[in-house]
Amino acid sequence: MAPPTPKLIVPIDLRKKPWEQKLPLHNRWHPDIPSVATVRTGQLFRIEMVDWTGGAIKDDNSASDIKYLDLSTVHYLSGPIRVVDDEGIAAKPGDLLAVEICNLGPLPGDEWGFTAIFDRENGGGFLTDHFPCATKAIWYFEGIYAYSPHIPGVRFPGITHPGIIGTAPSMELLNIWNKRERELEENGLNSLKLCEVLHSRPLANLPSTKGCLLGQIPEGTNEWEKTANEAARTIPGRENGGNCDIKNLSRGSKIYLPVFVEGANFSTGDMHFSQGDGEVSFCGAIEMSGFLELKCEIIRGGMKEYLTPMGPTPLHVNPIFEIGPVEPRFSEWLVFEGISVDETGRQHYLDASVAYKRAVLNAIDYLSKFGYSKEQVYLLLSCCPCEGRISGIVDAPNAVATLAIPTAIFDQDIRPKANKLPIGPRLVRNPDIPRCTYDGNLPITQNPGASGI
Repeated sequence: MAPPTPKLIVPIDLRKKPWEQKLPLHNRWHPDIPSVATVRTGQLFRIEMVDWTGGAIKDDNSASDIKYLDLSTVHYLSGPIRVVDDEGIAAKPGDLLAVEICNLGPLPGDEWGFTAIFDRENGGGFLTDHFPCATKAIWYFEGIYAYSPHIPGVRFPGITHPGIIGTAPSMELLNIWNKRERELEENGLNSLKLCEVLHSRPLANLPSTKGCLLGQIPEGTNEWEKTANEAARTIPGRENGGNCDIKNLSRGSKIYLPVFVEGANFSTGDMHFSQGDGEVSFCGAIEMSGFLELKCEIIRGGMKEYLTPMGPTPLHVNPIFEIGPVEPRFSEWLVFEGISVDETGRQHYLDASVAYKRAVLNAIDYLSKFGYSKEQVYLLLSCCPCEGRISGIVDAPNAVATLAIPTAIFDQDIRPKANKLPIGPRLVRNPDIPRCTYDGNLPITQNPGASGI
């Protein structure tokens, strides 16, 4: 007998706001956020989800929605989901929860997505010192392919995946998160930088009641106030999985998540049609609404058996991910190298972030010679199926990072040739992608050797 149709356990109505859904969504991690559904091991079930902004970004030619997006409200997650075995016994702290992705995709009738650069005063990104303006590109889906009227001349198959999938933390683990991130925020402002650039992005995103959504906990109650002041933001990946943004977690993948609370209470969201390694523009995948069809298995005692703590407590563990068999096939790549020397010529010691920044900047400047604006290339490298690597991390003083771009996604040959670059109207793409002005006064990094295109 054929297996039953996956049971829909978290439905989404795209005409409604996240807090208006039949099963309210949440945008924080906390052990007291109640589960909205229960599934048994081996059961095939379906979860639907809004895009990470809850529909705040529109399919239009304006980037003002990006510039003024309230980042305290994101991400909107579906769940939590309680998992029990065939005998009805819930997953226990210390178990591993194996979550298999059987199928996934955009919600029917909503086959589009967006990629964006946040304003430097509101979110920024990996290259925010080079690209301070809010910018947006809209993508449309044709089956497995994506194309954009804002970045013409490219078309590629996506590796669709959830950006966020994780289990609820215990109160002990939540306290560990909040303590270490608060210490970072309080003590690191004058010493810690991203690629030696200090800008408006916070060093950590601490608990805040502003924009907080806690599922079925009613706002305005004492319980809501207490939970909101403790609940962790969903921005970074942590011991529970969370916002790992691993682009290859597509059909056939398995995620082995540590269990910290009874029932596991796992949640998911932030669906991506496609993403490049690093998601460098921060809102850098092709963000979309979507669905997952999943099966779960409980591995009793699996944390102690398979996960070694890399820290002072048994809670300092990390998930294991099993990549599925489905991904685009590319045979030709153009690879850009970066070393840990910044734009001023300053040497950094084995700094992989500086090296990767250099590789991305090299790729942006190179591809801008083929008729694209640098903002278009920056957005493209955030969302196309490019491959980022730490290629060398031992040969002092230079870390070496590489960024490999599949050449087949372009409608022209982008490889270096003996003859000069072609010129003419066909190379004039669309420099007028949706863009806002930058109204702040933070310093902008200029690369004196870059091309002016």
